[in-house]
Amino acid sequence: MTSNSTSPISHNKQKMSLTGRIVIGMIAGILLGSLLQWLMPNGSDKVFNLYFFDVSLRSLFVDGFLEVIGQIFMASLRMLVVPLVFVSLVCGVCSLKDTSKLGRIGGKAIALYLATTAIAISFAIFVALIISPGEGVNMPTSSSFTSREAPSLAQVIIQMFPTNPFASFAQGNMLQVIVFALLFGIAIALSGKAGERIASLFEDLNEVIMRLVAILMNIAPYGVFALLATLFTTVSLETFGNLIVYFLVVFFVLLLHATVTYPVILKLLTGLNPVIFIKKMRDAAIFAFSTASSNATIPVTLETATRKMGVKNSIASFTVPLGATINMDGTAIMQGVATVFIAQVFSQDLTLADYITVVLTATLASIGTAGVPGVGLIMLAMVLEQVGLPVEGIALIIGVDRLLDMTRTAVNVTGDSMVSIIVAKSEEQFDESMYLDSQAGHTIEDIDFHHLNNEESK
Repeated sequence: MTSNSTSPISHNKQKMSLTGRIVIGMIAGILLGSLLQWLMPNGSDKVFNLYFFDVSLRSLFVDGFLEVIGQIFMASLRMLVVPLVFVSLVCGVCSLKDTSKLGRIGGKAIALYLATTAIAISFAIFVALIISPGEGVNMPTSSSFTSREAPSLAQVIIQMFPTNPFASFAQGNMLQVIVFALLFGIAIALSGKAGERIASLFEDLNEVIMRLVAILMNIAPYGVFALLATLFTTVSLETFGNLIVYFLVVFFVLLLHATVTYPVILKLLTGLNPVIFIKKMRDAAIFAFSTASSNATIPVTLETATRKMGVKNSIASFTVPLGATINMDGTAIMQGVATVFIAQVFSQDLTLADYITVVLTATLASIGTAGVPGVGLIMLAMVLEQVGLPVEGIALIIGVDRLLDMTRTAVNVTGDSMVSIIVAKSEEQFDESMYLDSQAGHTIEDIDFHHLNNEESK
């Protein structure tokens, strides 16, 4: 009796939360990366002579040890994305007895995602025009930056439907995976007894995948440490130069969108306390910032939405993966500010019609934007071409885009959770008592694998 009552206390003292460990990993990675940059300025290398061998600090430690750890961590997360999305989405669709309900949920989610994206880029353009981050620079267009042609809306819709679902799985085409999962889930729901047996199998698969998610999340601080240490060997404050104003404008709009726009929408459409929402998004937002990938953060976003926010899995398993694919508010903000910045740098005036075109293009293009690091720059090239701006202007912002990419990913996953709550509440698939409970959810960070193994062995 005594041991049972004291063990949780000793466990809490010994084990730090996932959030705390990730923050420590981030700080340690930034400090180590900055130190390595000081030792190896301007991309140079430092060679140490150990006995009869010359050891390169960059090739052995940065491009070797740290790069291997960071990339293995990211690969492990990406490994989970397709099976997690497919299995959880099939499970969610199976649980919807009324298939007409699925169309209603999808319509609400897509409408909200596109609306928030349009608001985000409109707000970004408005703020950028007021502050004018690129005013006074008269840069001639010289270099060439090639980009692929932006797909039409018709092409985007057609490409959502897979001709070979196994190829979609292998290529990680999330829109096609989502469409196939929806169709497969509907078929299971309509297949009577046979469908019930298959649904039971998918429920078991979902439990196994979630356990794998828990294991990988517990090693996240080490992966975050390696990723940021590698990044900060090349990025420093000096890199920003004249782009510091652009950087601050994008960061300001991202922060305002996450802490003002989303809470206001949540309050207006649900009446819920937005302060609770911001507090409960902490873990997912920090993890999204660390990985700069909405897709890689899907497991944590699902965990937050279902076990902290009170969204039923039948809703979250659909809205969260869908949001990771089509909800690119953070990317839209970057595209809006960057468009104004590049236009001012190259002294090109844009009309109101041009800005409307930017809003529409970025909003619709976000449907086909993959939730992986750096893809926003490719989408920006499409947006710039639509209004006749020199695409080589992208080269100006590449140096600071990685840090902004991390921030806008945190904004994206916050929007995913917000939309999930709104849709769930409108469908009466929302546990408000869980939302109001500050201690709700047995989160990933609290899992004691030693304790679980002991329980399972009994």
